[in-house]
Amino acid sequence: MTLMKKLMGTATALAVTAGAAMADPALIFDLGGKFDKSFNEAAFRGAERWANETGGKFFEIELQSEAQREQALRRFAEAGANPVITTGFAFATPVETVAGDYPDTKFVNIDGWIPEIPDNVLMIGFQEHQGSYLVGMMAAMASKSGTIGFIGGMDIPLIRHFGCGYAQGAKAVNPDIAIIANMTGTTPAAWNDPVKGSELTKAQIGQGADVIYAAAGGTGVGVLQTAADENILSIGVDSNQNHLHPGKVLTSMLKRVDVAVYEAMKAGADLETGSKTLGLAEDGVGYAMDENNAPLVSDEMAAAVEEARAKIISGDLEVVSYYANDSCPAHDF
Repeated sequence: MTLMKKLMGTATALAVTAGAAMADPALIFDLGGKFDKSFNEAAFRGAERWANETGGKFFEIELQSEAQREQALRRFAEAGANPVITTGFAFATPVETVAGDYPDTKFVNIDGWIPEIPDNVLMIGFQEHQGSYLVGMMAAMASKSGTIGFIGGMDIPLIRHFGCGYAQGAKAVNPDIAIIANMTGTTPAAWNDPVKGSELTKAQIGQGADVIYAAAGGTGVGVLQTAADENILSIGVDSNQNHLHPGKVLTSMLKRVDVAVYEAMKAGADLETGSKTLGLAEDGVGYAMDENNAPLVSDEMAAAVEEARAKIISGDLEVVSYYANDSCPAHDF
């Protein structure tokens, strides 16, 4: 039977772990929240899968503030949790700071970057632009207005990376397509603001967008809801969000955070450290197809996307990374 313990984000609750001997993995969610229906929730599903398959238990915490990042890392490490898995780029610096003080603990960060990775740290990244290219193709093929949208969360290179791939895929289908792009904000609050997501969606619809891709964590819930209410199509992100509005979500760009967490927990203290990047070839990214969106995806669309997917994997088609020169060849991201 799975046994999980949730430690709420207060100093008192964190102290519960101190001195509690355990060799169980720990999972620290980013500020978007565990049930954001996107990035963090994908991480949780991976942990749940590991627990269900092994009968093991894992420890988890949802933070309430930026200041608690380092505190949570230290508490779990001191308690003997191994590995300690963190979600989101903002954990990279705290992990780098803490790792040297706990050489016997393995730390994992998903989505961050450290120039010189400590020996006991695994950094996991994704080729988000590859998966975004495919859903960009689908958006362009589904659009009737010739205008599509992109709504990002926090304005950081990672999210521009999503947008850049999306624009390249759309332009490959229709070089004349118009792409409207907005970011939700410049602080972590941008990941959990569905009201702002809704406002941006209405604004883009007012400019003619009839397909909108949300790469915005919990904020995207507002995008998908408003798109459905206004009778246009949306594209989900990270988790399969097709079921949130059946027949209204064209697809979801899958980012297999769940697999990354599952594999890290499965490896346990034997986790291999360093860096790992997951793309289409590794099934680290992709697009979601199920009964909820099947009527929206024509045979022509499916064939075109699968052909592009195969070419990207083989190297015959290169999707330019935003990180290559902090710009996007297909759009002003």
